[in-house]
Amino acid sequence: MRRGRGKPPAPVRVLTRRPTPEQIQICFIAERSHKQKMDKRWSLQGTTALVTGGGSGIGHAIVEELAGFGCKVHACDLSETLLKQSLCEWEKKGFQVSGSVCDVSSRSERENLMQTVSKMFNGKLNILVNNVGAARVKPTIECLEDDFSFHISTNLESAYHLSQLSHPFLKASGSGSIVFISSCAGVVSINCGISIYSLTKGALNQLARNLACEWAKDGIRANAVAPNFINTALAQPVINDTFQLCFLLSNYHHQLLSFLFLNLVNNQFLDDAGFSKSVSSRTPLGRPGEPKEVASLVAFLCLPAASYITGQTICVDGGLTVNGFSYQPQA
Repeated sequence: MRRGRGKPPAPVRVLTRRPTPEQIQICFIAERSHKQKMDKRWSLQGTTALVTGGGSGIGHAIVEELAGFGCKVHACDLSETLLKQSLCEWEKKGFQVSGSVCDVSSRSERENLMQTVSKMFNGKLNILVNNVGAARVKPTIECLEDDFSFHISTNLESAYHLSQLSHPFLKASGSGSIVFISSCAGVVSINCGISIYSLTKGALNQLARNLACEWAKDGIRANAVAPNFINTALAQPVINDTFQLCFLLSNYHHQLLSFLFLNLVNNQFLDDAGFSKSVSSRTPLGRPGEPKEVASLVAFLCLPAASYITGQTICVDGGLTVNGFSYQPQA
C-alpha cells in the first residue's frame, strides 16, 4: 500500500423518499401557524388607540404609524384646521381614523373626550398616547406663578388625568398600553430657558414607572419616549407668526400655546443656524430627528412584540443624552 493512501470513503446515501401527503399537510399547517403567530406579534389589527395632539408633527406621525399597523385611532387636537386636514389625508390613505377638537389642559374637555372615545370603541381602549406638550421659553428667575401653572396643567395634569380616565377602558381591553411623549429635556439638562417644561417631562418619566408597577395587574403597560429636537412639517411663516403671537398673549389666553412644543419651539430654534448647529454638534448622529423616527418607537411599544417592556423611558435622540465625557464637537 502506498503511503498516504487509505480506504476510499463510503459513498453517501441520498434519501429520495418522497414525503407522504399527510406529512406535507402537517408541515404546511405548522408553517402557517408560525406565520400567523409572527403576524399577530407585529400587528395592531383589531386594536384601538387615542392619540392627543394628533393633528400635526409627532402626533400626526404616531397616528399614521399606528393606523398603518391596522389600529383604529381617535386623534384629538386643539387646532380644528389641522385636524380636518389630517383626517382628509388619512381617509385618502385608507386609515381608520376619527378625530375631535379638544384642549386637554381643560378638565371638562378631557372628560368629554373620554366619553366620546368610550362610545366610539365600546368601552375598550388598547392604546393611549399622551403626546400634547407646550412651553413658555424664559429664564427660570423670570418665570411667574402663571407660567408654572400653565406647564403643569398642559403637560403633566392632562396626561395624569387622561391616564386615570382611560384606566377602566384599557383594563377592559385585556391588553393596555400607555405611552407618554416626554423629552430628553426631562432626562438631561438642556439650557435654553425651559426649566419648568423639563420638570414636567421628568415627572412623566416617573409617572410611567409608577403606572407600570401599579397597573401591571390590570394588564396595562406604561412607557415614556423622550425625543431630542425634532423637525416638523409646519410651514415656517405660520410657525413664526404663531410663536410670536403665543408669547405676546400667553398670560391672557394660554390656549394659544397648547400646540405641541416640538411643533413650535423646535422649529423656531432649528431655524436659528447657530442653535441648530449647536444641537447637531452635541448629537453623535449629527442631526435633528424626524417625526416618523419617534412614531416608529411608539408603535413598537404598543405591539404585542413589546409585551414584556414596561416602565421604561427610551430616548430617541441620536445619542444626545449619552454623549458625556466622550463629547467631541463636530466641525
